[in-house]
Amino acid sequence: MHEELKEELIVNKVGGRFKLSTLIQKRMIALNQGSRPMVDARGLDKMSVVIQEIMQDKIYLDMSGNLHLVEATEAVEDGGTVDLTQPSE
Repeated sequence: MHEELKEELIVNKVGGRFKLSTLIQKRMIALNQGSRPMVDARGLDKMSVVIQEIMQDKIYLDMSGNLHLVEATEAVEDGGTVDLTQPSE
């Protein structure tokens, strides 16, 4: 068993054991269907990839239980800012 799953930090991060289980299940399905890992996956099994994505805030469940990926933003030109609360254009 992965040590991270024994700690309360990851459980609290996602909002409970049920949500953690759901998030892991949905992300594992996505990875098995060909979704790209959002962390460096070299040498990691899929469960470790999912745990790292959760710990690095790369994936989460919305209020409806849908899986969301947090996309990395590209560098902003000319010193501008990006409002990450708004959809990209």
